[in-house]
Amino acid sequence: MPDPALLEIRDLEAHYGDFQALFGVSMEVAAGEVIAVIGANGAGKSTLLKNIAGLMISPPGMIAFDGLPIGDAPAHEIVAKGIALVPEGRRLFASLSVEENLRIGGQLNRAGPWNLTRIYQLFPVLAERRNVASMSLSGGEQQMAAIARSLMANPRLLLCDEISLGLAPIVVHNIYAQLPQIVAEGTAVIIVEQDIIRALQAADRVYCLQEGRVALEGMAGELTREAISAAYFGV
Repeated sequence: MPDPALLEIRDLEAHYGDFQALFGVSMEVAAGEVIAVIGANGAGKSTLLKNIAGLMISPPGMIAFDGLPIGDAPAHEIVAKGIALVPEGRRLFASLSVEENLRIGGQLNRAGPWNLTRIYQLFPVLAERRNVASMSLSGGEQQMAAIARSLMANPRLLLCDEISLGLAPIVVHNIYAQLPQIVAEGTAVIIVEQDIIRALQAADRVYCLQEGRVALEGMAGELTREAISAAYFGV
């Protein structure tokens, strides 16, 4: 028998009050796999990550992690189970230094490969600026710090929400260049991206959301430009 999925989502629905944002979304993520979730603004990508991360509550059976239902678990329990979110906008603690932000990410002391030494090897610029205020970093450095803070939780599944947003192409390239090292430690990754080319280059498989529904899924190297365009724009 094949190994069970690390993350399994079945017929997930999500609402903001009377507004329905997700309609029967299903997805699977295997251990060590990189999944890209693409789609236009408002397609439901960030809502999907919020449900996985426990920032929105769903019926427990709609989301399972490592075979156990987690749909109704709060965010702090989700982190303890091994899922960490790199939020859109980075959300660093402005009053704290870079290293203090990283230490907060590791406060649960989950066993795993990531600690300050390994983080500073992955992102040497953070080691150089470890004692400065987090808001004094450049946008790209802040994004590195946000990723590093989540890795300090030693997640088995890392959720990355729009990590290239607002950054120069060379900065985005440098950040994505570290992804293979993260995956090599056995961490699965879900990347929410509007940059389709970047997503296809980084991912093993791709899900395209369109108005809260899965419009297309498949292996990143097998999906045609025409199929992606049709699913992305709903044409």
